[in-house]
Amino acid sequence: MSEPQVKTEEKKQHFDDIYVAETPVPFKERIIDALDYISDDFNRQTFDRLILPWAEQQAATGKTLNYVDLCCCFGNTTMAAIHNMDVEAIRANWADEQACKTVAAPRRLPMKTTGIDISGNALAYGKSAGLFDETFEADLNQPAPETQAAIEKSMADADIVISTASLVYLDPPAIEKLIRSFAETPREGYMLVNFLNPFALEKADATKRLLLEHLEFVGSTASRHRRLSPLEQENYPGEDWALLEIWVLRRRA
Repeated sequence: MSEPQVKTEEKKQHFDDIYVAETPVPFKERIIDALDYISDDFNRQTFDRLILPWAEQQAATGKTLNYVDLCCCFGNTTMAAIHNMDVEAIRANWADEQACKTVAAPRRLPMKTTGIDISGNALAYGKSAGLFDETFEADLNQPAPETQAAIEKSMADADIVISTASLVYLDPPAIEKLIRSFAETPREGYMLVNFLNPFALEKADATKRLLLEHLEFVGSTASRHRRLSPLEQENYPGEDWALLEIWVLRRRA
């Protein structure tokens, strides 16, 4: 799961220093290890259930799929969905500065991959490790006009978009521009998004309404995400786990 630091609420743990690190090793140590992060196993299972059969059919015709990881951070969900890696495999791949330099498993489908995020260091890692063929660095709430146009084109060209627990950090106008760019392309395409509980529930509801306005709902999964940090447990008494609601949607065309 990629937790981009575009905007955060004060009750949620901030991981700003992790997201500007040059490698994903701090992410592995302080989130995957320290907080029992597990959500990418469920992201991968949902992808396999609701998107992979269609993607394999497309690949069988010789098509190279366009894939976008929106607010990708270091690309762990791409490793899960596209490289078919479970959390333990990602943990091992990011064990240290040497191990993380390359991705331990190949892409399981022919794809052109794009990463979009606010962290230049995370994107540089994703490209150097071979996760992303193309990257866009931007604050999606206020991108430069030329960057906004390039990102919207990337969304329009995409066959598959993944945005894990990240749309909620964006302002509603930014979310709608991105969703509309994807939705208005007149061919089949899929989007996997997820939402965290107990964080920013009203914003998550507003984002869901925008998604349903432009896209067709396909299916969902409920799962664990990670343990709450000590700060978050103070802010949400009686809660031990952040939970995840995973949605898959597709273009209406």
